[in-house]
Amino acid sequence: VCSMGNSTSRLYSVLAKTLSSGAVSQHQDCLEQLDPARLDPIDPKDLLEECQIVLQKRPPRFQRNFVNLKKNTASNHRPIRVMQWNILAQALGEGKDNFVQCPIEALKWEERKCLILEEILAYKPDILCLQEVDHYFDTFEPLLSRLGYQCTFFPKPWSPCLDVERNNGPDGCALFFLKDRFELINSANIRLTAMKLKTNQVAIAQTLKCNETGRLFCIAVTHLKARTGWERFRSAQGCDLLQNLKNITQGAKIPLIICGDFNAEPTEEVYREFSNSSLNLNSAYKLLSPDGQSEPPYTTWKIRPSGECRHTLDYIWYSEHALNVNSALGLLTEEQIGPNRLPSFNYPSDHLSLVCDFSFNQDPDRLL
Repeated sequence: VCSMGNSTSRLYSVLAKTLSSGAVSQHQDCLEQLDPARLDPIDPKDLLEECQIVLQKRPPRFQRNFVNLKKNTASNHRPIRVMQWNILAQALGEGKDNFVQCPIEALKWEERKCLILEEILAYKPDILCLQEVDHYFDTFEPLLSRLGYQCTFFPKPWSPCLDVERNNGPDGCALFFLKDRFELINSANIRLTAMKLKTNQVAIAQTLKCNETGRLFCIAVTHLKARTGWERFRSAQGCDLLQNLKNITQGAKIPLIICGDFNAEPTEEVYREFSNSSLNLNSAYKLLSPDGQSEPPYTTWKIRPSGECRHTLDYIWYSEHALNVNSALGLLTEEQIGPNRLPSFNYPSDHLSLVCDFSFNQDPDRLL
């Protein structure tokens, strides 16, 4: 079992006795024995301290500020903070993605996982949507469940991680929500189709009840097919996801938030499908632009053997008639990212995390 670094971890010592870091098939006995509800809760400050001990030889994490987007609408309720992030599967980062400017030492899992956890702990999301998760069973589920999250994982049927020697099982999408803030009403694992054929891409959609307001809403996470030349395929996957979400939300009667790595620039058809959907969706990060109509210049920035890749691929979509975006986390600047781009010793993924604070519209029917 990998420790969290050279120091002995108080938090990991309990998990190390029951969890190995092998492939998913090796976890089954452990999973049957391990009941997260019976494990002691973790104080987030203690876990953050553990991470910082492991990361003390690395440069400090980048500072990002929230941009206030709140209109003059009064709300007596706490906002719902949603975090979207493709965290970079460990097997892909080390074995397939060829980040030619990133030192292999920067990808070491014992430290990189602490960078990922540090980012999550810094922004304290109420709901966390992740893609490329291949350490769900030995890292994210045991730790985040002890932080109060309910956890769901849906792996890809044919994950490319399985082609990498000494992999940790398939990667997939994961969804986490704080149990003290929300009640799970319904959960659906969706294997996306394209041209009526089942594909290797998946989504999770959960209907939650906000304990404070009593309002229902649906949260979904997905990761569409990558690479140039697959635009029509992504478009078909997007149509399938939208149809599934129409059914789940009863045609947008239930407000909706969709997080994902769409692997599609705003110029692609799948982006237009979401923009023009009858679900009345808007992309939250457009609100950071001066006119509220333009996506950020990038959400991923890396250097591969083929050259430098700077793209906008990650989005948080939301029901514009029912939800307000109170604030959004600003992106890293080019200066912060640095000439070697991502990932790096400073930042654990080739994709930036997106974080938004949402509130319910007081009179959603008025805008339908």
